[in-house]
Amino acid sequence: MRKLKYREAIGEATVQCMKADPRIVLAGQNVDDHKGGHGTTTDAFRVFGPSRVLDIPNSENAVAGIAVGAASMGMRPLVVHARADFMFLAMDGLINLAAKWRYMYGDKGGVPVVMRGIVGRGWGQGATHSQNLHSVFGHFPGLYVATPASPADAKGLLVSALRNETPVVLLENRGLYEIEGEVPENPEPVPFGKGRIVRTGSDVTIVAASLMVQEAERAAGLLAEQAISAEVVDVRSIRPLDEAIICTSVAKTGRLVVADTSWARYGLAAEVAAVVAENVHGALLGPVRRVTLPDSPAPVSWPLEEAFHPNARTIAAACLDVLGGDPTLPMREMTDITAGFVGPY
Repeated sequence: MRKLKYREAIGEATVQCMKADPRIVLAGQNVDDHKGGHGTTTDAFRVFGPSRVLDIPNSENAVAGIAVGAASMGMRPLVVHARADFMFLAMDGLINLAAKWRYMYGDKGGVPVVMRGIVGRGWGQGATHSQNLHSVFGHFPGLYVATPASPADAKGLLVSALRNETPVVLLENRGLYEIEGEVPENPEPVPFGKGRIVRTGSDVTIVAASLMVQEAERAAGLLAEQAISAEVVDVRSIRPLDEAIICTSVAKTGRLVVADTSWARYGLAAEVAAVVAENVHGALLGPVRRVTLPDSPAPVSWPLEEAFHPNARTIAAACLDVLGGDPTLPMREMTDITAGFVGPY
């Protein structure tokens, strides 16, 4: 199978779905410029032009309302947020209208709004440009929320979103945009609520989302050098969450480490731990460990940001801890996945 970069896979899915469905309209800040949403909207603008690929001003709240209204009238808006942090301004339309529409109006159907939010570290982003909001959006019933971690899922989940009747939030970590992977040529949907086993193992389960899936894979490689077999589970979808794949893995390994790109409290890591505690607590041979951001807003400086974000070595150390090993055991250095980003924007 041919390989594409993560950003290329998003671009291909967008074009294929827009060709198949004339109701899809793409809107976002700078989606029509030379950067094209970090390369994810360039092809769509080239193929469809300004009639269906719309550059918008800083107006997240207004655009959310317009998108919900358009979707209620039969359109399929795809809105790109260059900074997911500013999706807070879209919360009223997305949560109070889109997420509740089908519940309130029943047979009148849903409002199939799709919002892509770009997240991720990069020096100079600071506290208001570095937040991962999947747990915020995942809290509300009526939305689908996903964090694709591979090029294939970046394409497949977007295809599912654009064919669905449920409003969707897709959060993409910018650090993944340049990674390559096998991607099917056809627009094959990846279902929401279905996780994947990235790597099989028998000693410890690492449940991860977004960029942390890549770091978890690398952590499993480090652990293998210590004769430890780690199973890596990519949740893919935050809501609905594939509880079965998590519990089955933990029942097999008896140990759980959860790696997330956001904070521990009230987040995905807490939810996964609760799911295991409620369903397979008897299988646990040790305490659950959560590998997350420190309980602080993001710093700006490069050295502080390097210390702030978890990585493969952090995950591997947590796994050693739950296995009763030495978490301070020296491990080989690894190049950071986001090392190619020069920042600040």
